[in-house]
Amino acid sequence: MDLHHYRFRSLWPLPAPPAAVYTALEKVEDYPRWWPQVRSVTRLAEQTGVIVIRSALPLALTSTLRQTRRDPAAGVLEAALSGDLHGWARWTITADGPGTLARYDQEVHAARPLLRRLALPGRPLFHLNHRLMMRAGRRGLLRRLETV
Repeated sequence: MDLHHYRFRSLWPLPAPPAAVYTALEKVEDYPRWWPQVRSVTRLAEQTGVIVIRSALPLALTSTLRQTRRDPAAGVLEAALSGDLHGWARWTITADGPGTLARYDQEVHAARPLLRRLALPGRPLFHLNHRLMMRAGRRGLLRRLETV
């Protein structure tokens, strides 16, 4: 088992049409407006930007995102990550009854030296930190979708 490798999955049932959810999630530069743990997003080019996140742990993570797939018809948004975390992240948006299911998958390796040193004792905290961040993100997106 690679202690520096992490897989995350979150499912967000949302009472909004898939197109509205997709539109909100494709605008990464707007995430800080509704997702408290996304501290900043700085666009570097059309398909590249830098994101800074910080959840419950007193540790901000900085990664460069490079869009690798944007497919509205399939409901997929995917990006490669480099920086404190290396890997990929993907949103998959599907109809779910009268609403939408937004599925978030992420597979990364910790590159930041502190994350690597704390891999064994910190692993449960890193997973909890991610769950808290995703829960807050869902709540923020729900509020955002109510105003659209």
